[in-house]
Amino acid sequence: MRRVGKPKEPSGRVRFLSDEERARLLDACRESRNTYLYAVVMVALSTGMRRGEIMNLRWDQVDLNQEVIRLLAQETKNNTARSIPLTGPALDALRDLPKSKMGSPKVYVFASPNANGKEKPIDIQTAWKAALQRAQIEDFRFHDLRHTTASYLAMSGASLAVIGEVLGHKTQQTTQRYAHLTESHVHDVVRSMNAKVFGRDASEEVTIK
Repeated sequence: MRRVGKPKEPSGRVRFLSDEERARLLDACRESRNTYLYAVVMVALSTGMRRGEIMNLRWDQVDLNQEVIRLLAQETKNNTARSIPLTGPALDALRDLPKSKMGSPKVYVFASPNANGKEKPIDIQTAWKAALQRAQIEDFRFHDLRHTTASYLAMSGASLAVIGEVLGHKTQQTTQRYAHLTESHVHDVVRSMNAKVFGRDASEEVTIK
């Protein structure tokens, strides 16, 4: 068997929301009976955090003043601590959430009391599926929100190194699946450089005599 070559592993699925799909999904989340669903999905889209990281998020990990979420090594899949920028609608959504209940500070950001009255992370599975159906979005999983964040970052000009840092990838190979999405930005950067250096549109051929 030592002479048998190993098959190459698949590059992995990359399914992300189009602008139209994102708008429909967020509208459906706002209309959900689950009051946390919109904030959960917005945090997922804005930060690229994993589902487990979001659902188990505690208020002591969230710094609304510094606009950052801090995860300890033992709280991440790759056992690597990371700080995640918190900005825009996701920051606003968390600021609007209740920080206490019955006069006592809440532990979890997205909390649901169990039978004993103690907090536990809320289950959004039913509400999530209903929102997808209402938004008429097919072949989409919660984990694809993470791919969506990475794809949006790539198309906004972020380097693979930055994307990997935001998502908490342990190896660059994992981030490589988004490489093709950065190509157009690289092309624009080179075009801009040519225009600035040579004083002409980058689409024109430059001849050096």
